[in-house]
Amino acid sequence: MSLTTLIKSVQDIMRKDAGVDGDAQRISQLCWMLFLKIFDAREEEWEVENDDYKSPIPKKFRWREWAADDEGITGDALLDFINNQLFPKLKGLSATEGQSLVVRSVFEDAYNYMKNGTLLRQVVNKLNEIDFHTQAERHQLNDIYEKLLKDLQSAGNAGEFYTPRAVTQFIVDIINPQLGETVFDPACGTGGFLACAIEHLKAQAKTPAQRKKIERSIFGVEKKQLPHMLAVTNMILHGIEVPDQIKHDNTLNRPLADYGKKDYVDVIITNPPFGGMEEDGIENNFPATFRTRETADLFLVLIMKLLKANGRAAVVLPDGTLFGEGIKTRIKEQLLTEFNLHTIVRLPNGVFAPYTGIKTNLLFFEKGGPTKHVWYYEHPYPDGQKSYSKTRPMRIEEFEPEKEWWNKRKESEYAWKVSAKDIAESGYNLDIKNPNAVVDGVGDPDVLLQEFKALSAEVAKIQEKLKTELGKALESAS
Repeated sequence: MSLTTLIKSVQDIMRKDAGVDGDAQRISQLCWMLFLKIFDAREEEWEVENDDYKSPIPKKFRWREWAADDEGITGDALLDFINNQLFPKLKGLSATEGQSLVVRSVFEDAYNYMKNGTLLRQVVNKLNEIDFHTQAERHQLNDIYEKLLKDLQSAGNAGEFYTPRAVTQFIVDIINPQLGETVFDPACGTGGFLACAIEHLKAQAKTPAQRKKIERSIFGVEKKQLPHMLAVTNMILHGIEVPDQIKHDNTLNRPLADYGKKDYVDVIITNPPFGGMEEDGIENNFPATFRTRETADLFLVLIMKLLKANGRAAVVLPDGTLFGEGIKTRIKEQLLTEFNLHTIVRLPNGVFAPYTGIKTNLLFFEKGGPTKHVWYYEHPYPDGQKSYSKTRPMRIEEFEPEKEWWNKRKESEYAWKVSAKDIAESGYNLDIKNPNAVVDGVGDPDVLLQEFKALSAEVAKIQEKLKTELGKALESAS
């Protein structure tokens, strides 16, 4: 049975269980079990490599002890073991660093959703058909992992944590992190950017010492439990033995003034959440001139703070950041006066569908400005394609024109340059349309209708947020 078919059969078993409701819960259920099985397989390898290896998981709770035997405990006994022994033990591991911290952080907000112990045993037995020791199975698992991440796109708000592989790969290729540099994603989601960075660095490593160095140069923080669990598993799959530097936290919780030189990094690559509002009080962690509850704006301020001198960043941001006024203007003014915002790649609609129809942009900048001029590149749809979909997603090959253009820049129907002086005079409006675009009629009706529907949905969301905020303001006033 292929790995794809096996994982599908596992999800089909879960659909029979009354306790598992929807794709997000199925993925969460699958992932904590995959984590334990993958971790156990890696431990077997570490035990061979190191005679003194000591597992952070007590013997009774290791996968090989309770799950590996296909005829092991099942039914109510299995449910009782998992709910009343396994989860409490792993959630309660005492550690401040190392593998114990990794395991505890994965399980601290995880749940066993399944209520039928017999079905749960069937799932465990199916997973035992996978041999994570073989390179072929690991390679296939990366493909399965990508599929699970794509499934998140249709699992409600969980889709916000998935950035198309083509986008992460392009950004990493352009940023080109080097051995010895620190790489950070302050809103790492499922770890897509960091996984791409690891593979990029592995290609440079020639010795075991260099490969080991990669492990301590990758850092990430994720606020929510499910994507954090996926990120940790993703790091283990990509050879990071102790991914304790992938924190389960909200990066914005820490006052900006508390960050010092020891926190600064060489490279930041990220797709921070946008279109959402942070909880009350988070904005007080930032200087008064930048106080807002808009998540993307706060992350941009944080990123500017955390870059080392000559450090570089690539950030996915919505159109709203480019044309927004008020606090957004002050943020953009600092970006252009203290950083070299050298390139903005404008992506077409649908790259992040169905999570959002908002147009997005890739901002590339370096610390050590100021900006003299900004180059824009408008990424077109492939020939014969009017949008992206699950069956026709964005592909890394589409970025070849940008890569060829990157070091030999000249204006074209897709590329244009704007001086920082002109941008400042426009009130730091970065939403500058392509002056070289070839206009062919009024546009494709299907695309225009899709854009209209997406914009209407975003307007409705903003209206609801305003109603909520107004209601809170009225309550506090009374």
